[in-house]
Amino acid sequence: MRDLGAGFHYLLKGQRWVARHGKQYGFGLIPGLITLVLYAAALVALATWGEDFVSWATPFADDWSSPWQGVFRGFLTVVLFALALLLSVLTFTAVTLLIGQPFYENLSEKVDRDVSPDGTAPESGLPLWRELWISARDSLRILIRALLWAVLLFALGFIPLAGQTVVPVLGFFVTGFFLTEELTGVALQRRGVDLRARLTLLRSRKPLIWGFGTPLGLAFLVPFVAVFLMPGAVAGATLMARDLLGEETRDENEAAEGEPLQGQLGT
Repeated sequence: MRDLGAGFHYLLKGQRWVARHGKQYGFGLIPGLITLVLYAAALVALATWGEDFVSWATPFADDWSSPWQGVFRGFLTVVLFALALLLSVLTFTAVTLLIGQPFYENLSEKVDRDVSPDGTAPESGLPLWRELWISARDSLRILIRALLWAVLLFALGFIPLAGQTVVPVLGFFVTGFFLTEELTGVALQRRGVDLRARLTLLRSRKPLIWGFGTPLGLAFLVPFVAVFLMPGAVAGATLMARDLLGEETRDENEAAEGEPLQGQLGT
């Protein structure tokens, strides 16, 4: 329970950090706005032509009598749009981080320098194209894992009672885990921690990860909220990455005095 609260505390700390650094916050909004426009256009297109696509994909139902043809295709259209919404939530962070790699890399470095006792930040030493390639590759691997979970949870959703109560809760925890992986990946990739090691690290502190990612995933369901929370989420994930690696960190209230705290910021 302590780690669960600490995870949420890092989420709040990240938002407070960008609130105190308005310039970084402003730059951090740009990738999210670009991604939001792209996703909104895709969802509007799906809402407009989704029914036509379902009709094209189910020619075997052309000869079905009314109302079964309409009920069947209407159900598939709703399922298609619901899956698209779920996919957008699962992939929004990955796509935004990919588009905004230079923005968020710079933001994460500034957070590291701000809270590091010696004022330095780890650097990957890799060229930008290499960092983008690693980020895209890892995001695709995470997306595949997330989609497998999404399919499993969707199937479990048909179980009476549990499908309408337990499964949605599990879904938010799964979403929170993958969101946190993507966000901490900015700081951890810069430190040379590969995807396999990142997943092992996150699994060792699941309550901490859920405390950070689950409320963030819930907030991302509200239209436009993800755009405004992304810069703070990257900042908070950087702070949490330092905790996961046991790096010495100055508390935000003592940073100006240069007094370091070991381990978790929340302690």
